[in-house]
Amino acid sequence: QVQLVESGGGLVRAGDSLRLSCAASVGTTGRHATAWFRQAPGKGREFVASIRWSDSRTYYATSVQGRFTISRDNTKNTVYLQMNSLSPEKTAVYYCAADSEDGGSYTAAEYEYWGRGTQVTVST
Repeated sequence: QVQLVESGGGLVRAGDSLRLSCAASVGTTGRHATAWFRQAPGKGREFVASIRWSDSRTYYATSVQGRFTISRDNTKNTVYLQMNSLSPEKTAVYYCAADSEDGGSYTAAEYEYWGRGTQVTVST
């Protein structure tokens, strides 16, 4: 059973940092691109960042470039999203997703596996 479990969300103040984790069942991210998406209340799911398995190439949404960093620890089957200088507009549920084609796409439909999400709330 493929499973992705996110953790690390919480309530922080503007300017703070958080690190999200996406732990995968054995083999899920072994050859998969893994991405983070987020969904704010009343809005659609938005791409945040992705990392490919084959070459560790990373992709970022323009809105997070330079502030967020995606990384992967293959020994733990875990992908991380380090989020710095958070602002209230970053408040959302953050989802982890995996793509067996290892494309690193910006498009949610390209990802077959999804976690349940972790809430990130940034106060002023």
